[in-house]
Amino acid sequence: MAIACELVQVAPSLLIWQTYDPALKTDLFSTAITTRSGSFLVDPILLADAALAQLLKAGSVSGVIVTNSNHLRASADFAARFSVPIFAHPETFPGRAFPGTKVGDGGTICDELAVIGIEGAAAGEIVLHSAPNGGTLITGDALINFEPYGFTFLPRKYCSNEKQMRRSLRKLLAHKTDRMLFAHGPPILSRAGERLQQLLDADL
Repeated sequence: MAIACELVQVAPSLLIWQTYDPALKTDLFSTAITTRSGSFLVDPILLADAALAQLLKAGSVSGVIVTNSNHLRASADFAARFSVPIFAHPETFPGRAFPGTKVGDGGTICDELAVIGIEGAAAGEIVLHSAPNGGTLITGDALINFEPYGFTFLPRKYCSNEKQMRRSLRKLLAHKTDRMLFAHGPPILSRAGERLQQLLDADL
């Protein structure tokens, strides 16, 4: 399993880490967001010991969040290590016992983390929104930000229903957003809501 060696603080209460997965032939990104209810690890990949120690300085871990069925990654390892629940959409673990707390569109994980369901992408696709500090979106696969694609939609071949996914993403516009973080690609750290509006408007 891929292991990341470095944490990067990209904004107050936001840490990311990344590594290249040769099996998937892509970069994997994970996020830790600190809230009043503790830190939540989103789509986590394994961390080297020094980086894990740095993560723990950011605050106690309160939960692990999985944004879709393709992003199980090291979620079980982190949940077991910290004795915390896994939060995910019911469709994230098909054909197996659900290992944690089910969340869906319109729900919350804590007072500072809202859940937005995205239909038509990968099974169980969710996006997280945090309102403080101008607003942050943390996405799964429905939106990507890496070359050669740039900031755009998940390519059609990976979608269960591309048109439905693109329609569903318009729900994100209801949430004020300055930053956007991705499971695949570096974050957008300013005016992310404007970038998203432009992307969705160009798709009409």
